[in-house]
Amino acid sequence: MTPDIALPAVILGVGLGGFVDGIMLHQVLQWHHMLSGTDSDNIGVRYYSVDTVPGLRMNTMWDGFFHVFTWTAVLVGLAMLYSRMSHRRRRIWASRVLWGWALVGWGLFNLVEGIVDHHILAIHHVRSGPYQMWWDIGFLVLGALFVAGGWLLQRGARRVGATAAASAW
Repeated sequence: MTPDIALPAVILGVGLGGFVDGIMLHQVLQWHHMLSGTDSDNIGVRYYSVDTVPGLRMNTMWDGFFHVFTWTAVLVGLAMLYSRMSHRRRRIWASRVLWGWALVGWGLFNLVEGIVDHHILAIHHVRSGPYQMWWDIGFLVLGALFVAGGWLLQRGARRVGATAAASAW
């Protein structure tokens, strides 16, 4: 029987997508932090300017909480995946099904995080400034492309009959 790896792969993709966001956009490029847009948010969170040491410390702490969430998602996804693997582990790790669903998870991360944090709560934006709405929309478009591309990737994986299903992995 073929192991069901869609859910573990999606959870893994959510965590990996969050890591890319947190490492690249928060730390390397420093375009935003978790609370860097609270001067114009929609829920009344106190503003912590990244241009002050106390403000940067608070933003860095919330970036850390965000990374705890993404790290936990990666661990949960890996644990679930491992528990569902058969003796044909190498085929699962090379599977278009696994990486397609992981890409779907990354896209879902972008869509949920983008809609909630950038648009509904407005606690930060991809890149603040005169074109911040376009950056936020681009982030959502990228997420939608990841979901669609991942769906197509896993869907296009070679399917086999039920008797040979285990050997396909």
